[in-house]
Amino acid sequence: MKVKLGDVCDKGSSNLKQSDVINQNGQYPVYGAAGLLGNIDSYHQDKPYVAVVKDGAGVGRVTLHPGYSSVIGTLQYLLPKENVLPEYLYYVTKHMHLEKYYTGATIPHIYFKDYKNEKFNLDTIEKQQRIVDILKKTENIIESRQQELQKLDDLIRARFVELFGDLRTNTKEWKIQAFSELTDLITDGEHATPRRTTNGIYLLSARNILNHAIQLDDVDYIDQEEYDRIAKRVVPQAGDVLISCSGTVGRCCTVPVGLKFQMVRSAALLRFKPEINPKFAEYMITSEYLQEQINRLKTASSQANLFQGKIAKLKGFAPPMELQQEFNAFVAVIDKSKATVQKALDETQLLFDSLMQQYFG
Repeated sequence: MKVKLGDVCDKGSSNLKQSDVINQNGQYPVYGAAGLLGNIDSYHQDKPYVAVVKDGAGVGRVTLHPGYSSVIGTLQYLLPKENVLPEYLYYVTKHMHLEKYYTGATIPHIYFKDYKNEKFNLDTIEKQQRIVDILKKTENIIESRQQELQKLDDLIRARFVELFGDLRTNTKEWKIQAFSELTDLITDGEHATPRRTTNGIYLLSARNILNHAIQLDDVDYIDQEEYDRIAKRVVPQAGDVLISCSGTVGRCCTVPVGLKFQMVRSAALLRFKPEINPKFAEYMITSEYLQEQINRLKTASSQANLFQGKIAKLKGFAPPMELQQEFNAFVAVIDKSKATVQKALDETQLLFDSLMQQYFG
């Protein structure tokens, strides 16, 4: 039967602050928006409950917590009544995407009074348990796939260190060179505001540059005329290396074959000299050695920036090309495995989303 969220749970609030948890060594856990904060000598809730981030970053995100625990004041307790299992309530609220109720520009927040009337299908306790079991198993598969991807990434990093040593201590004693010496071109994207269209040629920004991948799910577009205008400045090529240089600074990926695009100023493009393999350069830039340099050089204002002049000052290496090519071949093999795992992950996520819609939609 259809019920309102307020029919199956009560709200609760917390007066705990993050500072109340620091340097405490109790036995009862306290949770914040990012997870476990620590342990104190008391607890607010003695039974499992759902917590909703009600203020600040991550507003609307829901988590399930055990009994004999607490949350800090930026989270809202949702305390299940007898007609609903805590795990079922968790999946219900997760499906509702409560973040859509947020208000406030500087510090977003949501209120129970605004989302308590959300309706969903409430099953019997027995069926709730069956649904929870199915969703848990599906989430476990998703988590397993994600762990596989993480292990493959770890394998690439381990191979990088095996071939090139620890760049921070330069254990292989490579010659240190500035990026201005290692590249033929360092530039950023269009400074003027491009004329965007609803479809056409990709216009990338910092948000589209991930580590070792380009994200095209949320992307802007320009037409051919605008592309030609910007192309007078630079024409991106396969093998160029992109760096996010505004906001979240330092993410890096290589331009794949066949991708036609331009970019705005929050993205930078590096074209390395022939003695540098782009895939080696990509992983060198994402290494701790280069990321530490980037963090020191980036300009902090309202948001972090890494301008061309600072990129040119970064220090890197040009190991023997045969080692770089060996690394490139290794990454290509691992990337094939990652693609297989990612496909399975995407399919399982699609199944999970479909089940959530079937049960609660």
